[in-house]
Amino acid sequence: MTEPDLDALFAAALAVRASAHAPYSGFAVGAALCDEAGRIHAGCNVENAAYPVGTCAEAGAVSAMIAGGSRRIRAILVLADSPDPVTPCGACRQRIREFGAPDTPILAAGPGGLRARYTLEALLPASFGPEHLAHGR
Repeated sequence: MTEPDLDALFAAALAVRASAHAPYSGFAVGAALCDEAGRIHAGCNVENAAYPVGTCAEAGAVSAMIAGGSRRIRAILVLADSPDPVTPCGACRQRIREFGAPDTPILAAGPGGLRARYTLEALLPASFGPEHLAHGR
């Protein structure tokens, strides 16, 4: 991934994080991903008083990508203000797996910049994906 892509992902995640709806945790998260055509799609977390029905920022970014007509994640950046790098939750790792590859970069950032780099394989080893179901079709 080139640095302009990283800059664009960071800017989009930082901007969308400002729109997060996090009145219960106070933990605003922004996520931005780059699709197969180089377009950026972003999402923020949206909490709900009924906690299990909230939406993660990564899920919002994936939904925006699908709504925009894309189907492949080239890279995703998650931005949150925390002492340690914030990575996607387990459910979001599986969402990224649906549209990404084992070597898809997952970048953890804070408001000051990039904090850590991972691959999807490192965060979700030996994962289950769409190709496992292809045999049954």
